[in-house]
Amino acid sequence: MPPPRSRRLLIELVRLLDRAGLAGPAFRTYERLQAVVWRSGVATVDGLPLPPADLRYMVAGTADPDSFIASGRAHAERIRAHLGEALEPPGRMLDFGVGCGRIARHWRDLALEIHGSDYNPRLVAWVQEHLPFVRARRNELAPPLGYPSDHFDVVYAFSVLTHLSADLQVAWMRELARLLAPEGRLLVTTHGAGMLEHMLADERERFAAGELVVRNVRARGSNLCAAYHPPDWVRAHLLDGLAEVMWTPGDLSQDVWVLRRKP
Repeated sequence: MPPPRSRRLLIELVRLLDRAGLAGPAFRTYERLQAVVWRSGVATVDGLPLPPADLRYMVAGTADPDSFIASGRAHAERIRAHLGEALEPPGRMLDFGVGCGRIARHWRDLALEIHGSDYNPRLVAWVQEHLPFVRARRNELAPPLGYPSDHFDVVYAFSVLTHLSADLQVAWMRELARLLAPEGRLLVTTHGAGMLEHMLADERERFAAGELVVRNVRARGSNLCAAYHPPDWVRAHLLDGLAEVMWTPGDLSQDVWVLRRKP
C-alpha cells in the first residue's frame, strides 16, 4: 500500500530540498520549533533527567516526553529478549548511535560496563553530563572508533544503518565486527519490507528488485536520511566476517539482526 497523498507530497518536497542542498537547514529549523512546542521540566518518572525537546525529536522523531521514555524502554526490553545471556555480567556493551540515551538510560541497573558513541557532539555532551553510568564519546561520520579490537561482548546499533549511505553502512559494519569479542553478539536493525508503505512507487520497485534504497543521502547521519534494506542485500553486503544468528523481520518496528563473528 503506497503512503497517503499528503505523505507522498512531503517526501517529494524533501527530495527537491535535498537536491537544492536545503533539506538539512529546513529540518534543523523544524527541530528547533519542536523545542518551543514541547517545553518541559528536568526530571522524569524514571528519576533521570529528560533531554531537551530538540534532542528528543532529533533521536526519536517526536519530542513527546512520554513517548520518548516509553519507546526507549520498549526497545531496551526487546534487546534483552534478543540477546538473552549475552547481557549477563561481567562484560562490556557498546550502544553505537547512543543519541541522548533513549535506550541507554534503561541500562542503569545492568551490571555491565556501558559505553556509548555518537556522531552528534550535542547528544554526546548531554549523555556525558546527565547519564554518568554511560561512558560516552563522539565518533566521526566514518570509522574507526577509538576502541581496541575484540573489546565488547555486546554491541548494538538501533536505527543507525537506517540513516546512512551504502558505503558508510559497509564500513561501519566492518568496524563493529572488529570491536566484537570472539564470543560476542552484535544486534543491528534495518528498515525491511514492513516499511513498504512508507516508500514511493519507484522506491518500492527498487526494493523489490533487491536494491538498497537510500533517500536524502546528503543528510546521511541524521533522521532525514532514510535507508530501506532488502534482507538479501544485507546478507550480501553487510555481513563480511559475520555470521547470522537470528533475523526477525518487523520486530522493534524494524528488522532485527543478531550476529556473531565468524571463527
